[in-house]
Amino acid sequence: MTSHQIRKSFLDFFISKGHLIVPSAPLVAKNDPTLMFNNSGMAQFKDFFLGNGTPPSTRIADTQKCLRVSGKHNDLEEVGFDTYHHTMFEMLGNWSFGDYFKKEALQWSWELLTEVFQLPKDRIYVSVFEGDTKDNVPFDQEAFDIWKSILGDDSKIILGNKKDNFWEMGDIGPCGPCSEIHIDLRDQAEVDLISGKELVNKDHPQVVEIWNNVFMQFERKADGSLLPLPSKHVDTGMGFERLCMAIQGKKSNYDTDIFQNTIEVIEKMSNKKYGVNGTLGSDDYVDVAMRVISDHIRAVSFAISDGQLPSNAKAGYVIRRILRRAVRYGYSYLDFREPFMCKLVPVLAEQFKNVFPELQTQVEFVTRVVEEEEKTFLRTLELGLKRLDHIFENNTSKTLDGQTVFELSDTFGFPVDLTALIAKEKGFEIDEEGFKAALAEQKARSRKDATKEAADWIELGEIDGVEFLGYDFSESEAQLVKYRVVKTKTGQEVHLVLDRTPFYAEMGGQVGDQGTISVLDEKHPFNINIKDTKKENDLFIHISTDKNLVDRLESFDGPIAVFAKINTERHENIKKNHTATHLMLAAMREVLGSHIVQRGSYQNDEVTRFDFSHFSKVTDEELTKIEDVVNEKIRENIKLDEKRNVPIDEAMSLGATATFGEKYGDFVRVITFDPKFSVELCGGSHVQGTGEIGLFKFTSEGSVSAGVRRVEAVTGLKALELLRSQTATLDKIKELLKGAIDLPKAIESLIEEKSSLQKKIEALENEKVQALKGDLLKSVKSISGVSVISAKVEVPNADSLKQLAFELKNQLENPFIVLGAIVGDKPQLAVLIDENLVKEKSLHAGNIVKEAAKLMKGGGGGQPHFATAGGSDISGLSDAISKAESFLQ
Repeated sequence: MTSHQIRKSFLDFFISKGHLIVPSAPLVAKNDPTLMFNNSGMAQFKDFFLGNGTPPSTRIADTQKCLRVSGKHNDLEEVGFDTYHHTMFEMLGNWSFGDYFKKEALQWSWELLTEVFQLPKDRIYVSVFEGDTKDNVPFDQEAFDIWKSILGDDSKIILGNKKDNFWEMGDIGPCGPCSEIHIDLRDQAEVDLISGKELVNKDHPQVVEIWNNVFMQFERKADGSLLPLPSKHVDTGMGFERLCMAIQGKKSNYDTDIFQNTIEVIEKMSNKKYGVNGTLGSDDYVDVAMRVISDHIRAVSFAISDGQLPSNAKAGYVIRRILRRAVRYGYSYLDFREPFMCKLVPVLAEQFKNVFPELQTQVEFVTRVVEEEEKTFLRTLELGLKRLDHIFENNTSKTLDGQTVFELSDTFGFPVDLTALIAKEKGFEIDEEGFKAALAEQKARSRKDATKEAADWIELGEIDGVEFLGYDFSESEAQLVKYRVVKTKTGQEVHLVLDRTPFYAEMGGQVGDQGTISVLDEKHPFNINIKDTKKENDLFIHISTDKNLVDRLESFDGPIAVFAKINTERHENIKKNHTATHLMLAAMREVLGSHIVQRGSYQNDEVTRFDFSHFSKVTDEELTKIEDVVNEKIRENIKLDEKRNVPIDEAMSLGATATFGEKYGDFVRVITFDPKFSVELCGGSHVQGTGEIGLFKFTSEGSVSAGVRRVEAVTGLKALELLRSQTATLDKIKELLKGAIDLPKAIESLIEEKSSLQKKIEALENEKVQALKGDLLKSVKSISGVSVISAKVEVPNADSLKQLAFELKNQLENPFIVLGAIVGDKPQLAVLIDENLVKEKSLHAGNIVKEAAKLMKGGGGGQPHFATAGGSDISGLSDAISKAESFLQ
């Protein structure tokens, strides 16, 4: 069976068992602060397990794109070195939300694997949870008995510990015992020597877990305790790549048709063959490199198509790190010196077009982004290699200290394993312990910076879900049904949940509402200030930093009657900016082309910021045209046409624009401002008529990353204030230029005059330096064949001091030059040493200036032959010069 047939057979099987097939959620997790990426099939269903939302069906099946490269689930360093770990992988899953439980789940697992896929029964082993006295969770007798009845005896049942057979999403959340299914894919000769049962969970590359049936029975609380969930659920996950390996009779995931198309292209590009350089899973780096690249290109391509661009922060940094790891392997072991990953994107897009069509839809954009990222990193690699060569030249200990290795990795993006490899080739080794210490210190700093600790929810009442009223009302009565305390690095927050709310929670680029929640208590009424509103899964979280709020809430033991009211003035300005963003996108597509796609947005009450796909700077003329179109639509005062609960297919047939990376349900909200101009899927707030915006004005345009531009704009009063400020600036310039009529011409004249005067000054200063050089050459001292100049000089700037030192060097034999000067009321020191002296006398200009600068309360450094230093104490300059000269002796 091909991988396409295997995936289809899985979904068809569960359709026959009454399951609804749902699409994969994007790789990047939305509205879930506990996750950076969707790292399991259950992530998008977490709220259903917790009872915070209602699933579209009690039985669901799907294939979910997953990424495991950060946090608890991190397989990155294993990828490539073994044959079955991946960064991005597909998780086939079937789910029961309070419907069937262990019996059906396990029976169907066995039926699918052995009857549909016809995997050999004698090669399959299963495990059940042995229990844990610390958590007070008993042995899973029920699962054991079910498997015994299916298998006929218990010879292939393994008792698993908490690590292997108790599944938890994270430190808190849904969890429960699980039953894993393992398969032995070894040759019969190996099987005859040792039973597969003894190799389960022993990291054997051919005795692997392919399916895990998790029985969601508990919720892990912040204090570590376990509470039974309101309903029992089933959450299963089967690694698609491993399943294909088993069904297709391969010894490696990479030998399946999932990866072979990509590997064949890599072979052609590199003129190297895969799988002939040693046994699979060996340390042969040609094979490792091809596995790394074929895996990583999937993760990078699908992440970008889901809206996550490579960057230097958070999720973007993870994607950049994956891409750079692949580029580094291609550079080091396949001799790629030009971008190559980008050529694999179309191969993937074609392969997955019927499963995950979002990549095919954006193949050109993703290709360009990957190519630009590769170019940047290849330059980094070249610079890193040059820097390493310099470090090796000036290192006599034959060991690279850990801090230097860490700085190469952290500051310059140069991979530590590549540093170690090159060091070994040069006869050096790296201080691994020192590197690990520096890395641990950085991680500790990062954890401290990101500290956010949430206590358990205090439940005051039960809700089926939160009713959002904000499209129609700015205030409403409600019930406060639960709250929690969250400790952050800056203090403490209290998170409040209401059963109904007019507060918009930050989503889709629109910031969350602010306002007040008034507690309607007859004896002790009080107001709660809400500084922000965010969405966590399907809950609207109202955030307050009011002091003593928890003390006041603790006096209530049931739902609290409240009156919720948003800051309407702020909200109205947000609505203007949000609607302006819709008009701007439509205008961009009209002016720049239909390829313009939203890549990110942000709207608050001050500004609208918009990221979009475009591969060249938007010219001033184009920005003016876009502004003109938007302001024309504002003057037309187009009325809002809002349609709620529109079937997704109907919405798309209307020509609605959707944002890549967003997961839309079966029913959506459609916002239209003239069906011929702007039709978008959107959950945000909007004005009733475009005329309310008043005025639209761009404030900036620039690049965010490869293929992505960013514009910022203001509307309404903010736009008017900007124009008034610019007018006031022009009036001031006119005043300074004595009422000049032609301002550009007058300013150009001033610039030319300044440039002319600057050249004259530089010429005079150079004459002075040349005269000074002549005087210094007359003062040369000869000490043991070394030409020594040590003096305090007058120069206009630090560059002149450096220039003087090098000009002196060119006219001397074996120079040792120490020059000091006062530049801008600060002492400056320069030391230049002939390269031969550096080697013969083991001198180092950088070390010399570091010591000498201490006498003028300063510091500095540089190369062995030339270095500079600065300070704050002028009175110490002469002593610093003498100290520097003394090193020659």
